[in-house]
Amino acid sequence: MHTTTVLAATDFAFQLAGRNATLEDIFPGFQDSDRIGIVVNQPCGAMGASSLLMAAATHFYAVHRQQLGNEPGKRRIYPDYFIFHVGKCHGNHAQLDVWPPHKEVIVADDAEQILEAINDRGITRLLVEDLPFCSATFLRETLASASRRIRTVLAYSSSGRVRHGDIICTHSLPVEGYIRKMLGDSQALVKLPEKQYSSLLQARENLLADEQVMEQYRRIELSTAFGMLTSNSNPSALTQHYIATSHPDAAIVLNKA
Repeated sequence: MHTTTVLAATDFAFQLAGRNATLEDIFPGFQDSDRIGIVVNQPCGAMGASSLLMAAATHFYAVHRQQLGNEPGKRRIYPDYFIFHVGKCHGNHAQLDVWPPHKEVIVADDAEQILEAINDRGITRLLVEDLPFCSATFLRETLASASRRIRTVLAYSSSGRVRHGDIICTHSLPVEGYIRKMLGDSQALVKLPEKQYSSLLQARENLLADEQVMEQYRRIELSTAFGMLTSNSNPSALTQHYIATSHPDAAIVLNKA
């Protein structure tokens, strides 16, 4: 909750398809009970989605501001936003108010297992890295659960720039300060080489103009996101076990149309 007394809605601005917009335009029907999930495949990759994540957290705290605090009678509460680290830990996002630590979820590098973890956390707004579509094997019930619940899907890039981006989220330098702290915390955690860390910092510098930082996103279909969870098309042993013990027609392989 360390951002609650520092950041406000005025620290963020949005554009959708070239027009000024609001967070509710980006996430139609957005509520404080929404659960955001960001799938990360590379070290500190979620920094490319940090602006929108912090804008949503700031919105959440505005709703609950009167109840927040460490004093008796007050509540310690954080938004239910999750980072899904594919294969291994890719950073520490506590500076972005992804807290407690169990919301940093390490999942197997397998599309079915990633989507199962997303379903288990009840994610309603999903962000995936802008990866090439990769064929993936799923249980049909896993796809059905996600399709029933997830309302918004966006593609992001660790660089902050995506192909054909139709959403822009701009934030102030105080917001960027938390993102830089997140990168610093993550460097030691994932043991980034100094050259790679410097490259990540340069990527943030490239987003800066007129004391504002601008990230791009792209709206995509959920069916497209299913093929962008990972670049690994091979189902894990656990997924193969699920398939072997399920109905003969329970599994489906998704390929790009």
